[in-house]
Amino acid sequence: MKIKSVLLDDKAIQRSLIRIAHEIIEKNKGIDDIVLIGIKRRGYPLAERIQKQIAKIEGVEVPVGSVDISLYRDDLQTIDDMPRINSRNLGVEVKSKKVVLVDDVLYTGRTARAAIDAVIDAGRPTMIQLAVLIDRGHRELPIRADFVGKNVPTSKSELISVELSEIDGQDAVKIFELV
Repeated sequence: MKIKSVLLDDKAIQRSLIRIAHEIIEKNKGIDDIVLIGIKRRGYPLAERIQKQIAKIEGVEVPVGSVDISLYRDDLQTIDDMPRINSRNLGVEVKSKKVVLVDDVLYTGRTARAAIDAVIDAGRPTMIQLAVLIDRGHRELPIRADFVGKNVPTSKSELISVELSEIDGQDAVKIFELV
């Protein structure tokens, strides 16, 4: 793989998450009954960061949970074409809540669909919304994000890499050319 560009640095990621937090509050007319659920692995720390921004704005911490989906991604190595849900325990109650799923990159939509299934299996939410740091296009399912940090039109020969300090030691979004 050859790096093409750094799309977002740490400050740009922070600005995107602040904007997403404001948009979540605005679209839902406040934070009543909001629950954030991060799609592991990198969606969870993003959900925690959004929670902190919402707390700064509203003075209240919304609950944060996670859903663990092991995905054999078709943009890396295809082993299986469906995401696997490893745990149904989300860590938060979703029944009658407004759930905001948080992920790093929206690509085919398969991960989001599996996460939606896991949330519904855990309880019937009032609604499910999707927040992503990067939307790169190429959807295979009719899924769209409600909140997007950055739209990045890509080719299928490119890879988006999100690095977060909690996991990778630094914050950056990079695009690579698969060679």
